Amino acid sequence: MQEFYKKALLALIVLLVADALLAVVLVYLTFPTQTLLPAHPDRARWHFGTYSDVATGGVSTVRLHDASRDRLRFDFKLRDVAAYPFAAADMVLGTDKGRQIHEDWSKFRTVTFVAKCAPATSLMFEVSTFDEDISKPGQFETYRPPRTYFSCNEQGMPVTLDLSRLLVPEWWFPAMKEDLARQGYKLNKVAKIMFGTSTATPRNVDSYVEISELTLHGRDYRYLAALVAIVLGGWIAFGVWFFLAHSRALLASVESKLKTNLPLVAYRQLTLEPYKDKEKASVLRYIASAYTDPKLDMEAVVEGTGANRYKINEVLKSELGMTFTSYLNKLRLSEASRLLTEKSSAAISEIAYLVGYANVPYFNKLFKEEFGCTPKSFRMLASQQQAQPTDSPPSEPPA
Repeated sequence: MQEFYKKALLALIVLLVADALLAVVLVYLTFPTQTLLPAHPDRARWHFGTYSDVATGGVSTVRLHDASRDRLRFDFKLRDVAAYPFAAADMVLGTDKGRQIHEDWSKFRTVTFVAKCAPATSLMFEVSTFDEDISKPGQFETYRPPRTYFSCNEQGMPVTLDLSRLLVPEWWFPAMKEDLARQGYKLNKVAKIMFGTSTATPRNVDSYVEISELTLHGRDYRYLAALVAIVLGGWIAFGVWFFLAHSRALLASVESKLKTNLPLVAYRQLTLEPYKDKEKASVLRYIASAYTDPKLDMEAVVEGTGANRYKINEVLKSELGMTFTSYLNKLRLSEASRLLTEKSSAAISEIAYLVGYANVPYFNKLFKEEFGCTPKSFRMLASQQQAQPTDSPPSEPPA
């Protein structure tokens, strides 16, 4: 059994380590991130640009101050000439050769960045998403433009925006002849993002906006569900293996213990080899015939055999290497193991009484110490053993 427990402990440690490594990987995949600024050199390239109300008759100005991989900064001044003064900078996804591409952001839920501006104001964040029903590649005015607003100041404010709660502006629907009820949008084909002014942005003031640490954050709980399923499956498999392997190891241990105990049963020994020492034989025969008596003790053996206590102890020590109490328990428990196997309908308490134990809990305790399992488990293991083919020789009949 010790060898089995060592293997079980090793398997448990391996399972715990594997679960820990799997948890690290799947939890990481559950919360994916993608850094947009600073731009990763291996990902799609950002093409920076500007946009203003000049297209609608305004004279507002906007200029990229510093377009790099690290941040987006643009200077602007809104003029009260157009009906809706506007200035913005955008980041268009494309290849090194300038070909426009789309990225799938559907696994991301939020976008975070640090927004710095002077003077402090409210700004607009917009995502251009390709709609297969109405959008034309490269014509951004046909893309759905869900947007939201955020605040910024000269010190720089950390901003977190929920990508699932953006709103498409109402003016876009009549412009595209779309039903106003179709407010939904998808982030599976994102073409560009834009940062621009709002109606709260001051007019006729030299201003600037700087965006940095632009990062997408996602939540994909399918990986957590997979983690729970895999971990649960692993522990169930471990439990099944432990139960089956423990049963096999316990059965082998019981068989070994039974084989060890058989030569110690006096009434079987005496049928094979008679003792020349009559007094010695008398002691062993008496114990073998009276061990089922709950009141049997050393004094009863002395009275029943006529031998003194010293002689009885000498016999048991020299012949069996055991004390009187140990040998008596060994006889009783060996007989109990036989009865548990042969009398499947007998109650545990009945068998305890038959072998000389008036106290059933005490019998259960001694039996478990001897065989490594309870009498009930022993009976179950014995029935399993009988159901399997065996090459063991038949046991000798009792005297």
